[in-house]
Amino acid sequence: MEFVKTRLWCVHSIDCDKMDFKDLVQKRRSIRKFTEEKVTEEQLRLILRAGLMAPTGHGQRGWQFVVVDDPQILQVIAQCRPAGSEFVKDATVAIVVCYDASVTDVWIEDASIAAVTMQYQATDLGLGSCWCQVRLRGNAEGFSASETIKQLLHLPENIEVECVLGIGHPAIERKLQDEEKLNWDCVKR
Repeated sequence: MEFVKTRLWCVHSIDCDKMDFKDLVQKRRSIRKFTEEKVTEEQLRLILRAGLMAPTGHGQRGWQFVVVDDPQILQVIAQCRPAGSEFVKDATVAIVVCYDASVTDVWIEDASIAAVTMQYQATDLGLGSCWCQVRLRGNAEGFSASETIKQLLHLPENIEVECVLGIGHPAIERKLQDEEKLNWDCVKR
C-alpha cells in the first residue's frame, strides 16, 4: 500500500436531518460494535472533509489521514495493542490519524482535534465511531503500536500516528449522555 495524502472532495448536496450541535454532543458515544453495512463513499468524504477543516496551530494543517477498509489490514490494526483496539476489526472503515511532527510542536493537539471533529461528523451521519489510542501505546510483544501501524501501512519515518478511528453503522444503540451526571464542580469561574 502506498502512502497517499488524502484529497479534499467537494460535496454538492447533503440530504441529512441535522440536529443542533448541543444534541449532537450529547448523542456522540463510543461505539465498538458495528453491523456489516458499508460506510458509503459520500459519508466517508464528509467525515474526511470535517477532519480537513479542523483548526490547527498557526494553520499548519500537517495531518495525514490514511483510510483503511481492507478487512485483513483492519484485523492487524486491531491487534496493535493488547487491549482497547479489538473493535477495529469489526469496523467497516478505519481512519488512521497521522501527523508530520516536523511541521509543528502542537501536532498531538492538531491531530486530536481533527479526530474528534471526524467523530462528530460520523455521529451526525448516523454512524458510530470509537477512538483507539496509538501514540504511547505498545503491543503484547512490547513493540510500539505506532511503529507497528507505520510498518503495516508503509508510512514515512517522519509521520507519527496519534490514533485510529473505527467507523461503521452501529450494531448497538447507546443512551444519550446523562446531563445529570455532568460534573460542574470542575468548572471554575
